[in-house]
Amino acid sequence: MEQQRSVSGSSQSPRSPSSQPYLSVSVTDPVKLGNGVQAYISYRVITKTNFPEYQGPEKIVIRRYSDFVWLRDRLFEKYKGVFIPPLPEKSAVEKFRFSAEFIEMRRQALDVFVNRIASHHELQQSEDLRTFLQADEETMERLRFHETGIFKKKPADLMQIFKDVQSKVSDVVLGKEKPVEESNPEYEKLKHYIFELENHLAEAQKHAYRLVKRHRELGQSLSDFGKAAKLLGACEGNALGKAFTELGAKSEVLSIRLQKEAHQLLMNFEEPLKDYVRAVQSIKATIAERANAFRQQCELAETIKLKEINLEKLMLTRSDRVGEAEHEIGFVMQLKAEGEDASRRFETMVRLMNEEIVRFQEQKTTDMGIAFHEFAKGQARLANSIADAWRSLLPKLETCSSA
Repeated sequence: MEQQRSVSGSSQSPRSPSSQPYLSVSVTDPVKLGNGVQAYISYRVITKTNFPEYQGPEKIVIRRYSDFVWLRDRLFEKYKGVFIPPLPEKSAVEKFRFSAEFIEMRRQALDVFVNRIASHHELQQSEDLRTFLQADEETMERLRFHETGIFKKKPADLMQIFKDVQSKVSDVVLGKEKPVEESNPEYEKLKHYIFELENHLAEAQKHAYRLVKRHRELGQSLSDFGKAAKLLGACEGNALGKAFTELGAKSEVLSIRLQKEAHQLLMNFEEPLKDYVRAVQSIKATIAERANAFRQQCELAETIKLKEINLEKLMLTRSDRVGEAEHEIGFVMQLKAEGEDASRRFETMVRLMNEEIVRFQEQKTTDMGIAFHEFAKGQARLANSIADAWRSLLPKLETCSSA
C-alpha cells in the first residue's frame, strides 16, 4: 500500500530539492484511548513541508477520527465543484473491538485521505488544512464543537443532499413538480458513468471481500488438517508416520502463508476498491451540490422575471405608488446581483467538475492498475508456494504408496 500512497498523490519526499515545493503528511502510531462508548483512536500526524505559510519544516500533532471529519466537512462546504477525498466509514461495531486489523485499515485510509488533500493543487492551499496539520489539540476540539452547517448532524448526512435531489426527480415523474434540471448531454453522460462505476466497483469489492474470506477459511482448514495429520503421524511411528508428520507440517506452513496473503489481499486489493466506492459517493454528493446550484440559479432568474413583470405593471397603472415602485426597483437590482453571483458560482462549479473528473479518471487508472497488479502478483506467488510445498512431498508419499 505504500506504493499506492505515493501514486495517490501522497508523498513528495522531504529530500526533494529546496527549490521544489513539497507537502508530505504521515498518519502514524494509532493509540486506543478510553473505554467502552468513550473509546477512540488517536494518531500522530507528521507534516514535512517547505511551504512558507507553514510554521516550520516539520510539525507533529495528535488527531482523532472526528478531526478528520471536521476537515472533510469544511472542505466540502468551501470548495464547491471539487471532489473531496472520502473518509473511511465510522463503524459502531468496531468501536467496541478496535481490532488490530481494523485500526491499521483505518490508519491507512486516513493517511491516503489527508495526502490526497495535500497533493491537490487547490485543496493544499486551504487554511483549514493548515489548521488541521498545525493546531494544538485544544484548538481542534474547540473548532469541532463550534462547527456549524449541514455536517453538524452526522457524517452520513453527506449523502442526504443527493437523496433530496433524487426525491425531486421522483416528484417530477409523479407530476408533482416542474423539472428544474440541466439539459446538458455531457453532464448526463458524466452522471451515467458515475452511477455505473459505483455499481461495478461495489460488485468488485464484494467479490474481493469473498476472496479474502475464502483465503482465511482455507488457511484455517489447512491449519486444522495439519494438526490432525501430525497426530496421525505420531500414531504410526514409521515411514508412513514420518510422511504424515511432514504433510501436517507443510499444511501448517501453508496455512500461515494463506493467512498472510489474505491480509495482503485485504489491504492492497479490497480496501482500495472500497476506497473508490467511497470516492464515487463523494462525487455523487458534488453532483447533488451542482444540481442545487443550478436549481437556485433558475429559481432566482424566475423570481427576477416575475418581479420585473409586476414592476412594469405597477409603473404603468399606479402613478401614485412611486415610492413602492422605487423600493421594488431596488429589490430587483439586489435580486439581479444575487442571480449574477449564483450564475458565477454555478459556472465555477461546472469548470472545476470538468477538471476534477479528468484528474479522477487519471488517478483511478493508476490506483486500480496498481491494485489489480498487486492482486495478480500475490495470487501467482501464493499458487507457486502451494505448488512447491506439495511437490516437495510427492517423492516421500510416492515411496510410502509403493511400499
